[in-house]
Amino acid sequence: MKIASRFLTLPETGRIVYLTIDGEPVTARAGDTVAAALLAHSGNPSRHSATGAPRTVFCMMGVCFECLIEIDGRPNCQGCMIRVRDGMALRRQVGLRSFAQGPADV
Repeated sequence: MKIASRFLTLPETGRIVYLTIDGEPVTARAGDTVAAALLAHSGNPSRHSATGAPRTVFCMMGVCFECLIEIDGRPNCQGCMIRVRDGMALRRQVGLRSFAQGPADV
């Protein structure tokens, strides 16, 4: 069994989604999750822990919470559970999670 055959890939739609990561304009494929877009963009950490340790997506299924990211001003969103959309503003979180509320439409 080939390793690549273990992973489900979405069919190519040809549609590109425009978003920002920490203010930097990037593109992603329509249908990708925020976590997948982060990994495809740079592979850089998606957040930093309270001690400054870099953290990034791990399970890609909503269990580990390593993919927490601020989406459109709302902190602590699980990037692996949310699909990208045009105009989305992503910001990597640094330090302890806050419990501030943002827009409820994420």
